Amino acid sequence: MNRADLVAILARGAGGSKGAAERALTAFLNGIRDGLRHGGTVTISGFGTFRVARRAARRGRHPRTGKVITIPSARVPRFRPSRALKAAVR
Repeated sequence: MNRADLVAILARGAGGSKGAAERALTAFLNGIRDGLRHGGTVTISGFGTFRVARRAARRGRHPRTGKVITIPSARVPRFRPSRALKAAVR
């Protein structure tokens, strides 16, 4: 499923237009992004929790030269599904 498919499902489910569903999806995703950007967690009951985790610096290899490089630490998004979502997928 891609974004266009999701917009079509939202429009059909809400009984609105695809344009309104697109705006709603964009606002939803922006809300999650902004919540994570400020270091918080975003919990959607019955779906799961988005949070920010720190990935430690590590050593890697440059793929072209094989030279050892240091990959810097980074903040990365993580998602933990709820029990209801896990049960629905099983």
